Amino acid sequence: MLLNEIPWAIPLTVRLSNGLMRTFTSVYEALDFLGHEWPQRKGERYERAVRTCRRALKRMTPAAVAREAFVAACLEAGMPVVMTPYKQKSKDTGPEAARTA
Repeated sequence: MLLNEIPWAIPLTVRLSNGLMRTFTSVYEALDFLGHEWPQRKGERYERAVRTCRRALKRMTPAAVAREAFVAACLEAGMPVVMTPYKQKSKDTGPEAARTA
């Protein structure tokens, strides 16, 4: 993990312009994507996402705010966010639980 890595509480999966799915787990991953792989480097939400992610890496903005800005930029660029259920680890999910159920 990078020193300036700030993970999101819930990873974010996006359907890219080429149809592939990509999961982002941190502010740094989002900013790297915005800077190096973004399809169009323009748009109000794109610019806000870049600014907000940079501020989050400097710990001037909460990571959750940067995540929401990144979601808005993805939607602006026509890359929908794929909603996946959040899986919480449970004690009752192992092979032992299956035998007792």
